[in-house]
Amino acid sequence: MLCADRTRRSLLLSALATGACLAAANSALAEEDQPAADMRPQKGDLLVVSDGEHVGEIIKPGDLALGGPPLRAWPKDPKTSVVRDGSRLNEVLIVKLDPAELDDDAKARAVDGIVAYSAICSHAGCPVTEWVKAQEGDKDVFKCPCHNSEFDPRQSAQVVFGPAPRRLAALPIATADGSLIVAGTFVGKVGAPQGG
Repeated sequence: MLCADRTRRSLLLSALATGACLAAANSALAEEDQPAADMRPQKGDLLVVSDGEHVGEIIKPGDLALGGPPLRAWPKDPKTSVVRDGSRLNEVLIVKLDPAELDDDAKARAVDGIVAYSAICSHAGCPVTEWVKAQEGDKDVFKCPCHNSEFDPRQSAQVVFGPAPRRLAALPIATADGSLIVAGTFVGKVGAPQGG
């Protein structure tokens, strides 16, 4: 009789442990059912800081200094709070410039001189990480340190130096409730050309 009680107890404990494991697995699967973190920026997404001491904080226009430097950002779904950081192609550079210096296309996608562009170089797909004086001229530009391509955010991130074959993709932005939000999908191809 004593042996049967130990077996029954062992079976019950095993069943409870199995149930707990299944519940944890189902919970993890439910989290994966949320909108994917690698989904491209969607209209209405908030923009949050992607690096530094303010990671994850919602970006407000006042957080940007006129003339730069740019902030690196991820889009964030305001309904699910999922930060779309599952693909490096979703990271953007946000910079505040004098609206009078922006070309017509940049103005159409900007809010109060604030523009957003892909942080991925169109040459080899490296991250665009520098904000420097242009090789030619006296304005600050985005620079990719891999092969020295430079992009002028005032001219819709047009290539102004280096081997990049095209401008950086632009991300239309707007404001809502005092925060920067995505106003549309990327304009242009994000990243480097794909090899054949």
